[in-house]
Amino acid sequence: MKWIAVDYGERRTGLAVCDASELIVTPVTPQIEEKSLNKVAEAAAAARLAQGAEGVVCGLPRNMDGTEGSRAGKSRRFAQRLANTAGVPVVMWDERRTTVSAAAILADNDTFGAKRKERLDSVSAAVILESFLNWRAHHPGEEPPELVRPEQ
Repeated sequence: MKWIAVDYGERRTGLAVCDASELIVTPVTPQIEEKSLNKVAEAAAAARLAQGAEGVVCGLPRNMDGTEGSRAGKSRRFAQRLANTAGVPVVMWDERRTTVSAAAILADNDTFGAKRKERLDSVSAAVILESFLNWRAHHPGEEPPELVRPEQ
C-alpha cells in the first residue's frame, strides 16, 4: 500500500511517500510553505492524490518523557482537518527525535544552509514514514495504535 507522511510545522510542512511495496521511502520536495492550518491540510490532501497514496501518516510531536505539549495539540487538530479534507483516516505517529535524525542524514550528505532548510521537514517526514512502515512490517494486519477518522 502506498503511504504519504506529513510532518506538520508552523511555517513549513514536510512530505514523504513510499512505494506500494512499502520498502522505498522518498522525501517530497518542495515542502509546503504555508502557515494556515486549513491551507496546509488542503495542500497535503492534494499531494496525497497526486502521489497516489492510499494511507496518510501524520507526525505527533511528543516530549521526550512521552507527554504531549501544545505542539501535539496543534498536530492533532491538523490531523483531524486533514482526515476531513482528504476523506481518509490519518495515522498519528510519534515523531520524537525525527528532526535530529533528519539533520544527521542531511549532514552526512553534505547538505547545509538553504538546501538543508528546504529539505529538513521532508526528510523528517521520511523518518516518520520509515518508523511507521517498520511497525507495520512487524504487526501485519493490526490497526495502528492511533487513528484519526474523518468526521461524518
